[in-house]
Amino acid sequence: MTNTRLLGEGLHWQDLSPGQRFITHGRTITETDLMNFITVTGMTEVIFTDLTHQGAMAGRVVPGALSYTLMEGLQVQGMLQGTGMALLEVTQKLLAPVRVGDTIHALVHIDDIRPTSRHGRAVVTSTVSVVNQNGQTVMTYEAKRLLAGRPTP
Repeated sequence: MTNTRLLGEGLHWQDLSPGQRFITHGRTITETDLMNFITVTGMTEVIFTDLTHQGAMAGRVVPGALSYTLMEGLQVQGMLQGTGMALLEVTQKLLAPVRVGDTIHALVHIDDIRPTSRHGRAVVTSTVSVVNQNGQTVMTYEAKRLLAGRPTP
């Protein structure tokens, strides 16, 4: 099946170029998402668990780590499946709260591609902006990833 392409396969580093931009599908964050995440991670802080808590932020806020991991998942599904080899470094800035019921998506900007000296791989640096349903950027992060190259024939 040499002319058959696997559906959902990620992009190889050679398919990318600096300046390229991508957008993920949106993801609405549910109460179940919040409860499952804080339970599995142990982040059972009252700001996330107590509906009557009178903290600095109103509404049912979610941990920034939940928003980040959901956006990483959308990128895996859309562009990294089978080609992403390692997440090497992440630098994050949380700019605004995300709440249960918000729908967020990621805007991915390819900043830099540096081929390695081994096995046709490259370190790809991207800036990811996480945007809510109102067009507000709630988080930005820079990610350095090791991506596979195209298989050699």
